[in-house]
Amino acid sequence: MLKTNICGIEFKNPVFLASGIMGETGSALKRIAKGGAGAVTTKSIGLNPNPGHKNPTIVEVYGGFLNAMGLPNPGVDEYLEEIEKVRDELNRMDVRIIGSIYGKDEEEFAEVAKKMERYVDIIELNISCPHAKGYGATIGQNPDLSYDVCKAVKKAVKIPVFAKLTPNVTDIIEIAQAVVDAGVDGLVAINTVRGMAIDIRAKKPILANKFGGLSGKAIKSIGIKVVWDLYENFDVPIIGVGGIMSGEDAIEYMMAGASAVQIGSGVYYRGYDIFKKVCDEIISFLKEENLTLEEIVGMAHE
Repeated sequence: MLKTNICGIEFKNPVFLASGIMGETGSALKRIAKGGAGAVTTKSIGLNPNPGHKNPTIVEVYGGFLNAMGLPNPGVDEYLEEIEKVRDELNRMDVRIIGSIYGKDEEEFAEVAKKMERYVDIIELNISCPHAKGYGATIGQNPDLSYDVCKAVKKAVKIPVFAKLTPNVTDIIEIAQAVVDAGVDGLVAINTVRGMAIDIRAKKPILANKFGGLSGKAIKSIGIKVVWDLYENFDVPIIGVGGIMSGEDAIEYMMAGASAVQIGSGVYYRGYDIFKKVCDEIISFLKEENLTLEEIVGMAHE
């Protein structure tokens, strides 16, 4: 009932793991797959190892989390060994892999994409991390840089390429237009929203990086509006992300125009099997309303 096809790739369900700390190792990806995810997205991986920011890197706030991890990762060569360990098992579970990558420029993005291509089903370009200087949103807030990166990666690989967009811009349609013009196969929206928390006793910001990206329930309405706008303007599949905790949340995103959704912070609130729970809740809704999954995508626009 929840089977879906995006860019010619079959997914057993449209509820995926979002890129983030849950995708750090092969065993973590496997644990999420066992929790019922239709696809798992890796942590954002770069060309070289990166230690990320100093602690504290994450703090729970009202309505979610603020994190400034700073894109820590072991580098693409070592990370691919992690995927290699679990790839066959994920295949047997019918779980697809989305490889999230980042780089400082188009050459680096293209190089990482080439290395990752044979291990994953889709490449997701992280041009939207709000707290890593010189990476992520530095690119994704600039339509020309976004275009160049997407164009270079599209040239470098044959598998579908999705661009993950930042909400921290004045006009997200301008950025989306640039990446669609560059030929991306789909869009992922949204990444975290810039935010800060201050320890009033210490009289300074809690995060070592001072500010970070806000995720969780607090950003759901922002994500839904972005997905709505993207669906109105572009004819490519959209994966909705931001504050999804339940089947109802996922359905809202789908009615706004998302073909699939990704969950990150929700794992903390509802456990590793949140993916199965959300799928069950979507199925109950579809049965009650006598609808199919395909019918609800973009339904709120009619």
